[in-house]
Amino acid sequence: MPNKVYTCEVQVRWGDSDRLGHVNNTLFLEYAQEARVKFFRERVFPAGVRPSAMVVRKMEIEFLKPITDESGPVTVEVSVLAVGNSSFGVRHLFRDVHGVTCGVADAVMVRFDVKTETSVPLTELERSVLSEYAITETVR
Repeated sequence: MPNKVYTCEVQVRWGDSDRLGHVNNTLFLEYAQEARVKFFRERVFPAGVRPSAMVVRKMEIEFLKPITDESGPVTVEVSVLAVGNSSFGVRHLFRDVHGVTCGVADAVMVRFDVKTETSVPLTELERSVLSEYAITETVR
């Protein structure tokens, strides 16, 4: 279990569905990004702290159940996987309005220096906050 889990709701929009009535698989990336950005703004970078540049290095999604228009809003639970020197993993669990897990997305994020276009070490503050959301066992 993670120490903490960041949770937010993402609305299923009218145009998100494909011809089968399912949310298109590409939208899981958008839902994950929306939740991750909220997590960074609300938890990792408190008011008055300038956000670091973070880039996605890798993203992997497992689709478990379809999300339909009636499934929303979707709850996205964000937790942290391993925290490295300049990178960390983020897990996104997608749950429908009934609490059913519809998908899992894991991302590897890298702290990035825009000027040099290279990775840079996480700050102590970033490392500390991310560790509060670290998973200690697999959750699904």
